[in-house]
Amino acid sequence: AQNMKEGLWEMTMTMEMPGMPMKMPPRTWTQCLTKKNCVPQEENKDCKVIKSEVKGDVFTWEIECKTREGTTTGTGRTVYKGDTFEGVVKVKQQGMEITQNLKGKWIGKCPK
Repeated sequence: AQNMKEGLWEMTMTMEMPGMPMKMPPRTWTQCLTKKNCVPQEENKDCKVIKSEVKGDVFTWEIECKTREGTTTGTGRTVYKGDTFEGVVKVKQQGMEITQNLKGKWIGKCPK
């Protein structure tokens, strides 16, 4: 995304699952993002980005994860605004669709 500041980002994700009686607590993590790798996701060796596209400040991607329960697919969209972003990821897992709302803020340079 053109308007994306490279470096260390703090990201917070909240999840919405249909039929879930209670809200999941938000999850926060840090990640180094670059213009080549700007998918905001927690470290997961079972997942890989299969397609991504940048249009202006909007970054979209498709992801595929192999788990013991089978293959999970998802699509994501983030809008970068310099040192902040907002995004949403829709994940399909075992017939359920999970919505992950993302917010991120740039917090500094990446550790070497």
